[in-house]
Amino acid sequence: MRVRVNGVRLYFDVDGAGLVPDGATMREEPTLVLRHGGPGFDHSAYKPAFSALGAVAQVVYLDHRGNGRSEAGPRDSWTLAQWGDDVRAFCEALGIERPIVLGVSFGGMAALAYATRHPEHPAKLILVSTEAAGTSYRERRVELFERLGGPEVGALARRRFIEGHTDAATLDAWVRLAFPHYTRKPRDPMVAQRVVRRPEVTQWFTRPGGEGQTFDFFPALSRIRCPTLVMGGEDDPMVPIECQIDIARALPAELVRFERFADCGHGVLTDAPERALAVIREFIA
Repeated sequence: MRVRVNGVRLYFDVDGAGLVPDGATMREEPTLVLRHGGPGFDHSAYKPAFSALGAVAQVVYLDHRGNGRSEAGPRDSWTLAQWGDDVRAFCEALGIERPIVLGVSFGGMAALAYATRHPEHPAKLILVSTEAAGTSYRERRVELFERLGGPEVGALARRRFIEGHTDAATLDAWVRLAFPHYTRKPRDPMVAQRVVRRPEVTQWFTRPGGEGQTFDFFPALSRIRCPTLVMGGEDDPMVPIECQIDIARALPAELVRFERFADCGHGVLTDAPERALAVIREFIA
């Protein structure tokens, strides 16, 4: 399904009912809007795992503008501010009130943009394996990738994170060599085959001097007004656990819940699906 939001048609899909029978009434379930990782990918990697949240929420998968099956729009609109504003406008277009917004990796950055720009709008926020500033822990990432993948992967991480290379050859090598080390357990190989890739968005966001390197939400995190769950894997080489620790410390203490997962890599769910989904369900409920 597609809906026009801020001048582009965004693709979304829905898992679960918004209204469920409850005796003599219809009970309204909370709506969870899932922001996928990337940029330059789509929401498909989160299916069918996030269907398990259907017991406590209606799950809405939304492809960012320029990503997946959504329209691109002008390149200068591929910004965190725009991706954040699109969440608010998308909810208004569909009549979603007080959403729970869940962002994974890059999706967490977009979720932070949304929550800091529209602090009155979300009911809750869930941030998984994400960061609040684009210049953090670069050497730590190189160290982790080299420890997990060996010298070749470590050199590739240095080329990307320290030297700032985002050309097509580097990104293709990244998908082939670095992706397998994001998680401790092997991912289903079919996931990578069904993902829709838009590498031009990845290159734009992560280019030298691009927003992927320069963004910094820390001065704005105090604006967040909703309960926030922060989750991260202790063996995540892409967005180290230190990034999530920093977010949890910067948020208002009375609002934040921080869950760290031992022996887990990026996204947490692949390595510890039962615990991760239990934590999310409990936080929603």
